[in-house]
Amino acid sequence: MPLPKSSITILTMETHMTLDELEENFAFFEDWEGKYSYLIDLGKKIEPLEYIYKVDIYKVKGCTSNVWLVPETREEHLFFKCDSDALIVKGLLKILLCAYHGKTKEEITQVDIHATFTRLGLDQHLSPNRRNGFFSMVERIQRA
Repeated sequence: MPLPKSSITILTMETHMTLDELEENFAFFEDWEGKYSYLIDLGKKIEPLEYIYKVDIYKVKGCTSNVWLVPETREEHLFFKCDSDALIVKGLLKILLCAYHGKTKEEITQVDIHATFTRLGLDQHLSPNRRNGFFSMVERIQRA
């Protein structure tokens, strides 16, 4: 079923999409196949990380796929560059960017990412390895 024109605009928003907007976008899809495709499309929007950052110091442990997360602090706000060798994981990274990118450490501690994870249906549709990897990425961000 085609999406209304107004929803297409929302779906193409870049990194600055809020968690509320992300949840609204997920709600447009009636089945998990559509949500899964949308998650992969989100991952495609992540710029590839420069090779110099794909080193152990930035690699997230606990993920089945290779995941790199590079934090940068500017005026007490954290910004992240990230990448993965798996599109689904890049989509999960995009969710984390919506949740944490540009926030202060205090704001980051107040994000209830577990609730978002459940509302998006990821708790029921991702493999245990992907779930563990997702929360390994969350822990890494919270320690930044």
